Order: sequence, then structure tokens, then C-alpha cells
Amino acid sequence: MADAERSEGTATTTATDPETAAFDYDVAIVGGGPTGCSAGVFTGRYGLDTVVFDRGRSSLQRCAYLENYLGFPGGVDVETFYGLIHDHVEAAGCDLVPALVEAVEPAGGDGTETADAAGPGFEVTTQDGETVTARRVVAAARYGGDFLEPLDDDEMFVTYEYDGETRTKFDRDYADIEGRTAIDGLYVAAPVSEVNVQAIMSAGQGARVGRSVITDHRLERGYPEALAHHWDWIRPESELAGEETARDDWRERFDSRVPDDCDLAEERLRELREADVERQREMYISEEAVEARAERGRERLADHLGVAADSGPAADSASDSE
Repeated sequence: MADAERSEGTATTTATDPETAAFDYDVAIVGGGPTGCSAGVFTGRYGLDTVVFDRGRSSLQRCAYLENYLGFPGGVDVETFYGLIHDHVEAAGCDLVPALVEAVEPAGGDGTETADAAGPGFEVTTQDGETVTARRVVAAARYGGDFLEPLDDDEMFVTYEYDGETRTKFDRDYADIEGRTAIDGLYVAAPVSEVNVQAIMSAGQGARVGRSVITDHRLERGYPEALAHHWDWIRPESELAGEETARDDWRERFDSRVPDDCDLAEERLRELREADVERQREMYISEEAVEARAERGRERLADHLGVAADSGPAADSASDSE
């Protein structure tokens, strides 16, 4: 649950952000397949309080076996794959809720804002009657979209003829390629035309939309547009020529990208710059940390496969040579 503003890209918190204080979550994702989980990994790792709802119809769960997802040369059974992606979203800090979302509507149910400075926000209600609020919602369920009907946007649905009847379905072209829609705070990662036809493409679109959410969050926090985009990667500490030199370089680079017409107060701009410098510093980790993370990664994977973490080709080779 959201409890305070997170320093941009860090786990440091304060209790001064009305956006976060006004809602249960920063982000609610409807759909716990590859699309929704991928979006959640990005928003969760950034530090946005994220909930992923997973209990709807899934096209992937109708598959017998998954053979074209990169990184599994022998393929992977769907149950194991789901276990891995759900484990990943929780490791990223997201809440994973096994509940079917029945409705997404404006916060308050009448279009009123939850808090003066918080933006409109949403109420997300599950089939069992539980409701949470979120500043932003990501639709990531390939089938359906009926849960968005309470938002009352005629452009969201289109009519079509089927067996002599006029029916309504969600417009797969409603969102732009970045997932943004005409409704502030609403994003669609699925269904999207020609995108959600393969699991790996769906995961890529989820990541794209997750980054859009982060960008918009940063814009709302005051980052100039040229500095609002976020990259999530880990680099070796050995690449740093020197920590203080690197920090000075990052500060200089930040300042060089601030537009001349930026109207932010100097103090706020400095706060954003230092938060951004700290975020960049956290991208660099020591050789020991790399090894520890690699070991942790093998152990987590082994847990899902039901094998020892030190088993595999390398271990087999060592065993054969004895």
C-alpha cells in the first residue's frame, strides 16, 4: 500500500506527497499475465506502489506449452512460466492479488477528485466486493475490457455485427502505442491491435506501458520532459571512473538538459537533480554484488524447477571430470 512519496528511484520515503497519501496504490494493474506482470516489474522496481490483479481469462493459460519465449530453449510449461512471472512481480515489490476485477471507475464514483492535488484517480472493485483506489490504472487483460465501462467513454468501445446481432467490444486501437488514453491516468497494455498475439510481444508492450507510467509520474513530480524518461539497468561499478567525478558529471548532464523556459523553483530543481543522481548511482554495483545477485537468481530459478541451484551443464561437467 502507498504510505508516502518515494524519493525518485529510491526506497527513501517522506510523508509529504498528497498524490501517494490520497490513494491505496500508485498503480493498479488489471491482468496478471505476461503483459501486466511486465508492466508491474518496471513500476514496482522504480518504487511505485503497485498492485496486480490476476484472475481473469488468459489466452496463455489456454496454451498447451510455451516454446517461443526467449530464454527457454526447450520451452517451458505454462504453470512454471506463470509461477516465474508472478514470483518476479512480487520480488519487484508489487502486491499480487488473485481476484477478478469487476469495475474500474473514477475515484469517488462520481468523477470527483480524491484529494485536491492528487489528480482524479480510480476505484478498482473486485468481484468479491473489495475496493482499492489508485492514481493510475493499467488495463492488461487481453480478453474483455468490460470492467472499464463505468468510466463512460463512448470512444472506448465499438459495435459490430455477429450472427445477426449488434454487439459491443473494446476498441483495440483506443490507446496509443505507449499505452496512454484520453482519460488521465488510464493506460491500456492489452488488448492492443496486433500486439498481444504472442506472449513475448505482450511482455514487451507491458514494459513499454510500465515505462510510460513512470514517465508520467516523473512529469507530475516536476521533471522537465527531457528528463522524465526512465531506464532500468544494472552496470558494473568498475565502469565508474570515480564516484564524485561521476556524480558531478551526472549533475552537469542533468543541468544541460533542463530547458531554458523551465519554471521550476531552483530548490525543487536541485532536489530532482540530486534524486536523479542518486538513482543513477544505484545502477552501479560491485563485483561482489553481481556475484551475489547471480547466485540469488539461480536459486530462485532452481526453486521453480525443483532442482538444486548448482545443478546444470557446468555442474554436470565438473561431476563427469571427477
